[in-house]
Amino acid sequence: MSTFAVVTGGGTSGHVLPALAIADALVAAGHPRGDIHYVGTKRGVETRLVPAAGYESTLLDVVGLQRSMSMRNLAFVPKMWRATRSARRLLRMLQPKVVVNVGGYASFPATWAARRLHIPYVIVSYDRRPGLVSKVLAKGAAACAVAFEGSTLPHAELTGAPVRQEMITLRRDEQRAAARAELGLPDDRFVLAVVCGSLGAAAVNDVVVRAVDRLADRHDLAVYHVVGERFLASAAPARDAASGILYRVIGYEDRMPQLYAAADLMLTRAGAGTIAELATVGVPAIVVPWPDAAENHQVENAKVLSDRRAAVLIEQSELSVDRLVAEIEQYVADPQRLSSLAAEARGAGADHRSGRLVALVERVAQ
Repeated sequence: MSTFAVVTGGGTSGHVLPALAIADALVAAGHPRGDIHYVGTKRGVETRLVPAAGYESTLLDVVGLQRSMSMRNLAFVPKMWRATRSARRLLRMLQPKVVVNVGGYASFPATWAARRLHIPYVIVSYDRRPGLVSKVLAKGAAACAVAFEGSTLPHAELTGAPVRQEMITLRRDEQRAAARAELGLPDDRFVLAVVCGSLGAAAVNDVVVRAVDRLADRHDLAVYHVVGERFLASAAPARDAASGILYRVIGYEDRMPQLYAAADLMLTRAGAGTIAELATVGVPAIVVPWPDAAENHQVENAKVLSDRRAAVLIEQSELSVDRLVAEIEQYVADPQRLSSLAAEARGAGADHRSGRLVALVERVAQ
């Protein structure tokens, strides 16, 4: 049995979606879907997303290393050791030409197994500051595909970040009306879409709800709030726009291309995948980095856009109702400023749309 590529990573959508983006790009380049195998963890969102995407997968019993003192760390070493043994058996069976690592603890077993079996592997690092697994495994990599200039990883090649094909081909102006119809959003309102990762963000949710209260009388505004499934039961009630603002509340949204097309302005976290998608599509955004991210790397991700005036960076400690309302009202009143933000964002996404990442993976496989 011979497979072209094993793509590995997972746990959260921030790793799974880039992994699927790479897999889809390889399929678009002519590799059969059956020649690509995904390796992740039994505890991540890949349990739902990968089968829906149509790829064969192996999910390992592995947990991440907690940065704080936690009893879960006692299980880290034995589970990682067993998962790596399982990954080694899997790679011997699949005989892949290349292993592609998108980061996260779930990517370690298959990549370490590839290293031991002398199978070439590519580290894909799309955060401005590489993650721990990427740094540990980069030295033995055939190449490191990076999204930003000046990477400290060895064998680094600037390829842009892995972004789904549906984002690369998305044209917001052309698809806006259809996207709004699918999401049940009106054509005649300014739409703010709030999405803070697959889990949501309590601090951001709270500010948004209070901003909606402040803007309750606005007949020209709609807020589409993806609160996170864990917060849905306790979320503020929706508003039907009968007497002012339209406010929609949902737990999780998997129609992100439609949401990017429908929104006039986004409010997001600053995960690397999100920043890459905002740039690839050219979406105006207010970006609020997650303050507890490792080494505060989301601030650095956000600055990729904010430093070139392609997004508005607001640290969570500075995100107040007054600030959010002021930003919303500013962009509602000044469409030209909004268009400038979108154009700068799209300009920042040129590397992500380049196709160089797939070309690098194919070269290493040869």
